[in-house]
This record gives sequence, structure tokens and C-alpha cells, in this order.
Amino acid sequence: MSERYDVPGPATRLFNGLIRRLAEKGVSVQGSTALRVRGRTSGEVRPVVVNLLTVDGRDYLVSPRGNTQWARNVRAAGTVETGPRRRARRRGVVEVPDEAKTALLRRYLDRWYWQVKGHTGGLTPTSSDAHIRAVAASIPVFEMTG
Repeated sequence: MSERYDVPGPATRLFNGLIRRLAEKGVSVQGSTALRVRGRTSGEVRPVVVNLLTVDGRDYLVSPRGNTQWARNVRAAGTVETGPRRRARRRGVVEVPDEAKTALLRRYLDRWYWQVKGHTGGLTPTSSDAHIRAVAASIPVFEMTG
């Protein structure tokens, strides 16, 4: 696992906060989903908005900015809550090994590159499999269970 973390700037945090509030009310913008995870040191529930990737009926959380605070919290907690608060669903999470990320990252880039470009470790939708494999360690991916 790489320690890359592209910290969002003030404008991005403001915009993501708006999208998160919409997602908390059940309004998805281009696949956005409300995610809540317990903080690894504070124990407080931390809300964030993510793009939920579904492949072959399985749901995945991808952290294109790298080893973000929410990814570290997910890794430590082992469970997350997704969806609007009134219909929240608690789910387990399992980190996907680097060697299994290539196809998932390609699907993620195909769908959301326009949104995350510049924060994917140099990957684009046309990156070769070899390039994706080389960067995969810097992009946490979690499969949700249950």
C-alpha cells in the first residue's frame, strides 16, 4: 500500500460537502453515495461522499485520491454505513488486493474519470493494464459485503 494522499482543497471540500448533503437525503449525483464510517482515533462517525462502483452485482468503494482519511477509517473499522440516514445499510468491507484491482480501476476510470482526473496517480481511462497495476497500490479499493 502506498502512502499517496491527494488532499482536497477548500473548494473541493465545499463542493463535496454539498454533494454529501444531497446524498444523505437520498439524491445521488452521478453515482454519489453517502458513506459513514467510525473514526479510527476519535470513534466519531465520519460522513463522506463516494462514488459506489457496482460490478457483477458486487459493490466497491474506491479512493482515487489515495490513502485518504476515510480509507484509513474504513480499513480500521471493517464496517461502513451507506445510503441516506433514513435507509442506512451497515455493511462489512474487505480490502481488495493490488493484483485484483486492474479491472475494477478501469471500470471506475471509465465512469468517473471526468470527476477525479488529476487525483488518480496519473491514470486515465486509456492507461495500459501495466500502468494500472503499477499505480494500484496507491488506490485503496474495498469490496462491501453483507
